[in-house]
Amino acid sequence: MYAIFSVLIVITCVLLVLVVLVQNPKGGGLSATFGGGNQVMGVKKTADFLEKATWYLAIALLVLSLASNFTISSLNSDGIQNQSIIQEQLDETAIPTEALPSLPIQESSTE
Repeated sequence: MYAIFSVLIVITCVLLVLVVLVQNPKGGGLSATFGGGNQVMGVKKTADFLEKATWYLAIALLVLSLASNFTISSLNSDGIQNQSIIQEQLDETAIPTEALPSLPIQESSTE
């Protein structure tokens, strides 16, 4: 189930990037500086569609991210042990039982 959410998240991200890049910039910015400010590539309905698509894709990305988070949480509650490799290595490491060597103590003479 997590793999399905991961694929859907990647598809949503790619679509969101494409929709944002296709939009016509509303401000002057660099496009007005280099002479591209007068180009009109579509009608107002296209701009409205792209803006709505941006919002819907952003909301879908948020919902899919939350759903994938709940999917991960449900895997852990089903009794499947989901420890990391580092934690497993730490658990298997033997702790030395003998004491650590001590440093020789030097008495300082303050005469």
